[in-house]
Amino acid sequence: VLKDIIREEVEEPFDHKNLNVDVEEFRTLNPTAENIVVVIWNKIRKRIEDDFFLEIVLYETPRNFVSYSGH
Repeated sequence: VLKDIIREEVEEPFDHKNLNVDVEEFRTLNPTAENIVVVIWNKIRKRIEDDFFLEIVLYETPRNFVSYSGH
């Protein structure tokens, strides 16, 4: 189920897209890694039950990443 949610909410809308032009959330929001991870968290959070902890980790490089868990 989670794999399908990630495909639908993240991969399909974001993959190979100009985020500033093609993705509604980033037309007025700078697509930094910090902002991208929050947008992804919000999209996935609405699709899974609140009982489940959700943390998103977004890697730019192996040593440069951001994580967000809703706080």
